[in-house]
Amino acid sequence: MKLGLQSSLFVVAFLAATASHAADSRIQVLSATVKDQRINGASVILQKNGERSASTVSNAKGEALLEADALSDPQSLLIIKKDGYSNLVAKCPCSGMTYALSPVMHNLDGLRVVLTWGSSPADLDSHVAYPGNHVFFARRQGTDANLDVDDVDGFGPETITLERKHQGETYVYAVHDFTNGGNPSSQALSASQAKVFVYIGESLVRTYYVPRNQPGNLWTVFRITGQGEFQDINAMRGVAVNADNVLGTLGEASNEQNRVVAANQAPVDAARARSLNQNGEAAYHAGRLDDAIWLYNQALEQDPNYGQAYSNLGLAYQKAGRKAEAIWANRKAIALASGATAATVRASSYYNIGRMYEEAGQTADALANYVAARREKANPVYDRAIQRVGGRP
Repeated sequence: MKLGLQSSLFVVAFLAATASHAADSRIQVLSATVKDQRINGASVILQKNGERSASTVSNAKGEALLEADALSDPQSLLIIKKDGYSNLVAKCPCSGMTYALSPVMHNLDGLRVVLTWGSSPADLDSHVAYPGNHVFFARRQGTDANLDVDDVDGFGPETITLERKHQGETYVYAVHDFTNGGNPSSQALSASQAKVFVYIGESLVRTYYVPRNQPGNLWTVFRITGQGEFQDINAMRGVAVNADNVLGTLGEASNEQNRVVAANQAPVDAARARSLNQNGEAAYHAGRLDDAIWLYNQALEQDPNYGQAYSNLGLAYQKAGRKAEAIWANRKAIALASGATAATVRASSYYNIGRMYEEAGQTADALANYVAARREKANPVYDRAIQRVGGRP
């Protein structure tokens, strides 16, 4: 039986809407380090107001289907888990997006940076600059660093792994819109839904979201100081250079004499941060380490410069056996220490870092941190540690 014109149009419209709805209900899970490798069997969870609202498992194509409305809700959190990979947590909306899981890292000084975005622009590029090195698609390898995955047709991932971050060297990470490299005033990068995930050890330690409604084809995301402190930048600007010359535009951020402040940092809620930190301390003393780590991180969401929360986070990570993450948190605590207890906080943090290096057999790194601890504050414990790893008291 043939359908009339009106009925035919209705069927076409219905099928188009159904196809659109199905597309909006899908996310894809890939490997962050192997090009186009689909991840099967990953748990995909949507959470709203701290409560699980939906969950599923990715299929052989790496696809996970969830309710479109929940995926589009900016109040939802997407959580992806799989054994052998770091957990991924991202704010929605996330319908139709690709997410890349990072295999757990084992180097105390390593880190991985994963960039994902939407369908447009087609080609966003990751750049890491540090002394004598510029790692990007045309120079895929640097000293103890490599570009694992390059993507040129939307979504990502683009992944750079630092096998070892060198003490005393400054690193700057930026995203360049290659597609609109000749248009400094383009807002395509700002509209790309780009996200940068930073992994240390087995943990996602930092997440950055591209600033919205801003012109510019270069997003300078963060720097890591010579002492290992992460400093957020999150600034957009327009440049009229080719990809090879992006390094030259990052000189200001590479100079640690130039103070940086995150351009789009959320308002600080110090009272909320203190309350979450106190709840974290209670969970820590009760032996609930995962809860404590989550609460300390929530406190830092409310106040990114809350040194005590970083110090507590370092202790929780250390007790949980996640040493790379503990070193990262202790370095941030050292950088933020202030007031009458600053020297004590710095000394104990250096000492804790030294212990973790010593346990890993990295005696030169352990010695450097034990010496730094004693420089901050005299303590026979630090003297014995220096002697133990072959140094002089």
